[in-house]
Amino acid sequence: MPLSESLIVITALIGASAFFSLAEISLAASRRLRLRQLADEGDHRADRVLRLQENPGDYFTAVQIGQNAVAVLGGIVGEGTLSPHFSGFFGMWLGASHAQTAGFLLSFTVITSLFILFADLFPKRMGMAEPERLALRVVAPMQATMALLRPVVWLYSRCADLLFRVLGMNALRDDRVTSDDILAMMEAGARAGVLAAREQQVIENVFELDTRSVASSMSPRDRVAYFLRDDPDTVIRARIAAEPFSTYPVCEGDIDHVVGYVDAKDLFQRVLNNQPISLADEGLVRKVLIVPDRLSLAEVLEQFRQVHEDFAVIVNEYSLVVGVVTLNDVMSTVMGDLVGPADEEQIVRRDENSWLIDGTTPVSDVLHALGLDELPHADEYETLAGFLMVMLRRVPRRTDSVTFGGYKFEVLDVDSYRIDQVMVSRLEGAPKPVLPVE
Repeated sequence: MPLSESLIVITALIGASAFFSLAEISLAASRRLRLRQLADEGDHRADRVLRLQENPGDYFTAVQIGQNAVAVLGGIVGEGTLSPHFSGFFGMWLGASHAQTAGFLLSFTVITSLFILFADLFPKRMGMAEPERLALRVVAPMQATMALLRPVVWLYSRCADLLFRVLGMNALRDDRVTSDDILAMMEAGARAGVLAAREQQVIENVFELDTRSVASSMSPRDRVAYFLRDDPDTVIRARIAAEPFSTYPVCEGDIDHVVGYVDAKDLFQRVLNNQPISLADEGLVRKVLIVPDRLSLAEVLEQFRQVHEDFAVIVNEYSLVVGVVTLNDVMSTVMGDLVGPADEEQIVRRDENSWLIDGTTPVSDVLHALGLDELPHADEYETLAGFLMVMLRRVPRRTDSVTFGGYKFEVLDVDSYRIDQVMVSRLEGAPKPVLPVE
């Protein structure tokens, strides 16, 4: 075969091999969500690609048959075409046997390099860059190739399926999207600048609703402002002025016997109309939602939706009130520092290496602020105060401290056995963690 014809054949073989490489990587790298979007927009090729992704065995078998056949032909044609010319070139300085060996090695190197660069590296990198667009373009010729090679494809595919069964492996692609997948995509989007860091944090907080208990967002028992059923008008008015909240539990005798709640708007209307306030009035006191302290925030949201309420009293297994929670508390957990005044922040960064943190701060917020993955015995507590109690095995006192993960957690203030403030300092020499993108 003349040299010019051989070069044309080699070029065609490289092109064929590049096509199979492109077809292989574009199908594997195509995102199902993007393909589904294209299919919904009316592109029938996207439907065909999706079906191939669900059962890609025959597709990849056809690709491998094509690639290997082309590689073998390329080696035969290339060696027969280039070796004589290279051998003749080296024959001007070397003996016949050495020149033939050198010509063969150079011919092998040139042909292999051409196939690696133009039939493998370049098409695969191109397929990774735009997988969906290229997958749509190659799906029709690939299906034609599969039909042409059907007997051989069927044979090799069944042999591969048999190997999978013998080894007990799953041959089908698992396309389930998990919360971890979504969070990883959000993190990648934030690092690429496509998604704002605050938006990423909101999305992460939404996924945490299933794992965070209601106790992590409640107002604890000692901070609950409530009325007794028999409180006189003057006491009610004074408490409204001293502790302005939107909702107040109404109790019979003490806080552990809640009979309902009263909305501050109803109280204000009576004040503005110069009407007396009596909690014995059944029309003023509303039925209250009672939820156990073991519920997650997602479950509390569902109960709010079912009863059309935005306020609940939280009780423990002994039916003692441990706190109250509102819809705004849950949404504040989701939105983070996007809502709420700055003076309500539970975590205040003093400088590059220290933080002042409220003892009731949920552990998940502490981990996020410090860039830690986890704290020890994480299933035994939900707040920073709980972490200190578990680590010290007693009620902490002022100046008590715990060291973990390159940080020192020091108790600054304790009020009636409740930890108010904790100073967290990064220890000297401790590596700085990779914090979320701001």
